[in-house]
Amino acid sequence: MITKAAVEATLRGVRDPELGGDVVELGMIKGIHIADETGVVTIDLALTIAACPMRDQIEGDVVRKLTAMPGVEDVGINITAMTQAERSRLMETVRQRARENAEPTMVGPLTRVIAVSSGKGGVGKSSVSVNLALAIADQGFRVGLLDADIWGFSVPRMLGAGDVRLEARPDDRKIEPAEAMGIQLVSTGLIVEDEGTALMWRGLMLSKALEQFLRDVAWDSELDYLVLDMPPGTGDIQMALSRLLPQAEMVVVTTPQKAAQRVASRVADMARRSFMPIVGVIENMSGFTNEAGIHYPIFGSGGGQELADQLAVPLIGSIPIDPAVATGGDDGAPVVRVRPDSPAAIEFTAAATKLVELVPPAQDETCTGRIAKIFDDLAAGNLPS
Repeated sequence: MITKAAVEATLRGVRDPELGGDVVELGMIKGIHIADETGVVTIDLALTIAACPMRDQIEGDVVRKLTAMPGVEDVGINITAMTQAERSRLMETVRQRARENAEPTMVGPLTRVIAVSSGKGGVGKSSVSVNLALAIADQGFRVGLLDADIWGFSVPRMLGAGDVRLEARPDDRKIEPAEAMGIQLVSTGLIVEDEGTALMWRGLMLSKALEQFLRDVAWDSELDYLVLDMPPGTGDIQMALSRLLPQAEMVVVTTPQKAAQRVASRVADMARRSFMPIVGVIENMSGFTNEAGIHYPIFGSGGGQELADQLAVPLIGSIPIDPAVATGGDDGAPVVRVRPDSPAAIEFTAAATKLVELVPPAQDETCTGRIAKIFDDLAAGNLPS
């Protein structure tokens, strides 16, 4: 006699090759129907999307596993698509497994990891990363900045740290991160002879470099935030990040131009397929306003908000075109530090504030952290005693 328990146990041998779990654990089995008199077993199978590229393989594995069971004469499969709520629960399950199975890094477990990403180059992603990291630090948080754009490193120059070189500690040979403007910094630009040196590395070397920056760098264990300036696109570094730091969350940078917004949606798609939450969108180069107050949408308008709406996340910042951003990047004088009252700096600061609200320090989300905050508010007279 065929039992549901036996069918379910058999289905645990069917794995979704993309998600890395079995179909029972992932909540994809919505029903098991057994007709003992005919030996027909019918499975209600919910895929993440109806057009899932793994559909044929999963269906084939289900049929092959079940028809091998004694008493099963035929197998039927009813395919449905998961609801948004079901996909969210599935994502949480996969991310939890990734955390549990991730190999250890030197990044503290309470450090919030923010990957600043873009679909293509030329949208000012590195400028956003640098100024965002500094603006978060200016709110009193301990911040690290990892220049994960291995080939196209530019962060050391932007922070005026082009002459600094990384060194290994004599005791444990761990790499000591550099200090630049009050934040910890690691970049391949601090390893090469000079910034004109070309790194002719292929894919495996790139992911290994990121791995070393996460496992062999003695990051401050009390970092509140680690900002990653990601290379553009959806290549080896991005895929390695989801494996090495499954707790990472993404901020997508685009320009107002519709073409840039379409390209940026690809990196967002990669993030979601890797089960990396997208925190929000930052629109860079959002027009230029002259001294007379006339606004010129040089790169168009609406791309950032349209992308945010498409991804169902907030637009957390619209950074105007400001010559001080470019000159500050060249001179190692980030605009949030040297011209804090400029329109761009004000927007960077507002974006950092919004980001901290969306991804609060991990300590604030623990029970003891919340209790401590309540006591601080009581002491300040902000809550009734």
